[in-house]
Amino acid sequence: MKKLELKENLRKYTNIENCPVRNVVARFSGKWAMLVLCILSENEATRFNAIAKALPDISPKVLTETLKNLESDKLVRRELFAEIPPRVEYSLTDLGRSLIPHIENLLAWAIENFSAMKA
Repeated sequence: MKKLELKENLRKYTNIENCPVRNVVARFSGKWAMLVLCILSENEATRFNAIAKALPDISPKVLTETLKNLESDKLVRRELFAEIPPRVEYSLTDLGRSLIPHIENLLAWAIENFSAMKA
């Protein structure tokens, strides 16, 4: 990999509006978003309570916020069914599905290197 000078790094990362790390990666790299994306990739359409059961240490408020953020970023689709009681299911959009192979690579790296980083 080519080593960049500090000036080039500053040009790339200080342009707040056009920095991919700030504006794309940060949106799904939080504590919960990546886990929610993984659950949805493994389970197709999934209800809120099923996601909450898979992540027992997430509060309902934080899960709701995480799902809303992923939906606004067009990674997750929310589908409301006109039933009584109302049923809501979440699934990945095409954009969200296109992200999953990259997350899987990161997860494989994490599994491979977890012991070394934990030590």
